[in-house]
Amino acid sequence: MRAHLRAGIAVYNEGRYHAAHDAWEDYWLDLDSGDDERFLHGLIQFTAVVHHATRENWSGAEGLAESASEYLGSLSDPYRGVALADVRSFLGETAADPRYAGRVDPPVLTHEGEAVDYDALDFEATAVAAAVLAEADGYDEDTIDAAVDYARAELDDGGGERFVGMLFSFVRERDQRPVVYQRLRDHVDREQQKDDDVRGLFD
Repeated sequence: MRAHLRAGIAVYNEGRYHAAHDAWEDYWLDLDSGDDERFLHGLIQFTAVVHHATRENWSGAEGLAESASEYLGSLSDPYRGVALADVRSFLGETAADPRYAGRVDPPVLTHEGEAVDYDALDFEATAVAAAVLAEADGYDEDTIDAAVDYARAELDDGGGERFVGMLFSFVRERDQRPVVYQRLRDHVDREQQKDDDVRGLFD
C-alpha cells in the first residue's frame, strides 16, 4: 500500500485533486472490508470533496464530506502514517457548510510527518504517480507502463538507470513533462524494436 498511498498524497499535494484518487482506487477496489478499505475510501471521497469545491459544486462537496467523515471517523490518528485531524476537521466544517471548502485552502496531506511531494517519492511510488499523471494528462499509458517495466529491469540488473531517471523526470519536472515523455516514448520504441528483432531470430 505504501507506494500507492504516497503517490496519491504527492499528486494531491501538487493540486491534482481529481487525479489523486487514481493512485488509490485500484488498490482500494481489491481490499476486503476493514480499516484499510475505510481509510482509502475516505481519502478518495475527501479528494473528491476538494475537487468539487474547486468547481463550486457545493451539493457534491456536502454529501461526500458527510460520507468521508463516516469512513475516516473511527480510525486511529495517524492511520498508516497519515495525519487525519486536519482532514476530519475540514470534512466536518464542509459537511456543516459546504461553502467552507471554497473559503479555505484544503489541508495538506502528510505521511509520517512529511508533506509528501513528487521529489519525496521512491521509485515504486514514482511509477504509480507516472501512471496516474499519464492517464490524467492524456499521455499513452502503454508507453509509461513499458517504461516502468524497462526501469524495473534496469534496477534488477544493477546496470544503467536511463529509464529510471526519465520516469523520475516525467513525474518531477512538470514544465518539461511533454519533452520528457517524448524522450521516454522514443526510448521505449527503440527497446521494443530490439526485443522484436531478438524474438524474430528464434521464430
